[in-house]
Amino acid sequence: MELSVYKIDGSESGKKVVLDENIFGIEPNDHAIYLDVKQYLGNQRQGTHKTKDRSEVAYSTKKLIRQKGSGGARHGSRKAGIYTGGGRVFGPKPRDYRTKLNRKIKQLARFSALSYKAKENAIVMVEPFAMDAPKTKEFIQILKNIKAGDRKVLFVLPENSRNIYLSSRNLPEVKVISVDEINTYTIMNAYSMVLVDGVQDILSSRIK
Repeated sequence: MELSVYKIDGSESGKKVVLDENIFGIEPNDHAIYLDVKQYLGNQRQGTHKTKDRSEVAYSTKKLIRQKGSGGARHGSRKAGIYTGGGRVFGPKPRDYRTKLNRKIKQLARFSALSYKAKENAIVMVEPFAMDAPKTKEFIQILKNIKAGDRKVLFVLPENSRNIYLSSRNLPEVKVISVDEINTYTIMNAYSMVLVDGVQDILSSRIK
């Protein structure tokens, strides 16, 4: 797949980039994407959820009514889950949601996600640039110039740039990351991608 590289003013730089077919042109594997996204989201969870069961609720343990002869059901404690303020039955307990996924599966998932974006023509290439200071208005104008779209744009840099990151921080529909931070979830969660020229070469050099 061949893409034109744009300048930040929206004009073509005259340079053409051929994306690696082993990364942007494979047959996507949906199950690999599912596994990688599931692992990523699971790893974000703290797992500190907790509710009290009947052994932890601070209530009297006095038997409410006599065992027999009341004409109703037998009850032994206000701590039972059927009472307001009682302990929760089978409530959540702290646990670890982290899972392991083989490196090759994760790589296949990332390449599948990138291939989907390439098939959808949702990738824009822009030449490397720098910002002297964080300026959100200037960054918005760059996105408009290169027609990156206005819904969930993933901006991928060859390396971290503090000024570019700070310029985008107040934009809820834009996420700026370096190529080292790229993952399947962020790719699939975006409607379009902006790759700064050089990112594709870094990805190609990491194929094993």
